[in-house]
Amino acid sequence: MALIGFPKDFLWGTATSSYQIEGAATEDGRGESIWDRFSKTPGKVGDGTNGDVACDHYHRYREDIALMKSLGMQAYRFSVAWPRILPTGRGKVNPKGLDFYNRLVDGLLEAGITPFVTLYHWDLPQALQDQGGWPRRSTAEAFVEYTEVVARALGDRVKNWITHNEPWCISLLSHEKGLHAPGLKDFRLALAASHHVLLSHGWAVPVIRAASPGAQVGITLNLSPAEPASASAADYDAFRHHDGYFNRWFLDPLYGRHYPADMIADYIKAGHLPSEGFTVVQPGDLEAIAVDTDFLGVNYYNRAVLRSDKVPEEKNHPRTVHLAPESEWTEMGWEVHPDSLRKLLTRLHVDYGPRKLYVTENGASFSTPPDAQGRVPDEKRLNFLRDHFLAARKAMDAGAPLAGYFVWSFMDNFEWDRGYAQRFGIVWVDYKTQQRIPKDSALWYRDVIKANGVQVP
Repeated sequence: MALIGFPKDFLWGTATSSYQIEGAATEDGRGESIWDRFSKTPGKVGDGTNGDVACDHYHRYREDIALMKSLGMQAYRFSVAWPRILPTGRGKVNPKGLDFYNRLVDGLLEAGITPFVTLYHWDLPQALQDQGGWPRRSTAEAFVEYTEVVARALGDRVKNWITHNEPWCISLLSHEKGLHAPGLKDFRLALAASHHVLLSHGWAVPVIRAASPGAQVGITLNLSPAEPASASAADYDAFRHHDGYFNRWFLDPLYGRHYPADMIADYIKAGHLPSEGFTVVQPGDLEAIAVDTDFLGVNYYNRAVLRSDKVPEEKNHPRTVHLAPESEWTEMGWEVHPDSLRKLLTRLHVDYGPRKLYVTENGASFSTPPDAQGRVPDEKRLNFLRDHFLAARKAMDAGAPLAGYFVWSFMDNFEWDRGYAQRFGIVWVDYKTQQRIPKDSALWYRDVIKANGVQVP
């Protein structure tokens, strides 16, 4: 066996989000979020469940920190629930909400675990949605107010901040496709939402810096490395459109390139934007979005291979296909393709030049249960992580400034519109008893962290 090592200051961690694990949905002054409303709307969540209890992390966070420490975690990425802090989105602060995150941060630091705080991981206060939500500029303004409250409370101890998790999901998946809260299907609203999310990021970064001197600040994008299914001009154009829709629409303005001109033209032609263009953009907005950041967070799960023929129910988009056999898909129906992570990190380095990269999410859904001895032999997840770690190392060898890796997820949890039917955790959760069992992948990951490298034959 040989050890493929990582730099001595490389950071190994894991990640979660507030609505997926905290529970305590109506306790200690927490307000309603769009996910509370959406998950309780019949037909929106596959198994009819919600996050009212989830993993009960709100009450069990000390146990969870101790488990992270036992697994050698060096960093933990979690999100703050906006409705816990400002129950109606703006105005009066809920002190019990802030107190929970103060205790969580203190517990992590006592355990020697570096906190990475994500300010927004999709649980918008329902009161703001009732006023129009992310398609309205006022929500970006409200986000800055919320950011200042949290950064002032935690900024003396938290020095790593992420403004938003996955703007594509916040805007397009949720407002165009309707698969996530608030469940709308209006492309124009989705595009307006995408701009206001990015604008709120740009406005929030200097607020964080002022409240947390010396902090590292970034944003996390879910990115889908794309390629055409053939050498045909039509498939290449399908690839171009998908890359613009999923990747460049967010990357380009963040790195000072404005919104992609080819996508503006596509959207005008399709009737999603008026003939005069992306009119929601006001003077100064693009400069604000392109604010200087310290890192880019990358969430990677699968690639996209594009064919030119359209999906019947999604006439606006080319069709994605899998080239790998079904045996190499996760239970989410996503193709396993580690080398696309290498390509993605390398592309980001070459094309956009971020100072630093983190893989802020990477993982796989496999539902392997505990065996008769209480062991969870999740070999497929272990192999998935090993192969993706090695792909990331290859990108680093090519110059990509990758500084850390956060496995998704620390424990099984509420997987949004899939409910509890999908298990991404490296720790098994029995939702009836709330028992936590580290899976084989977690024990293997502990050894990776200890060795700061991956053992290969």
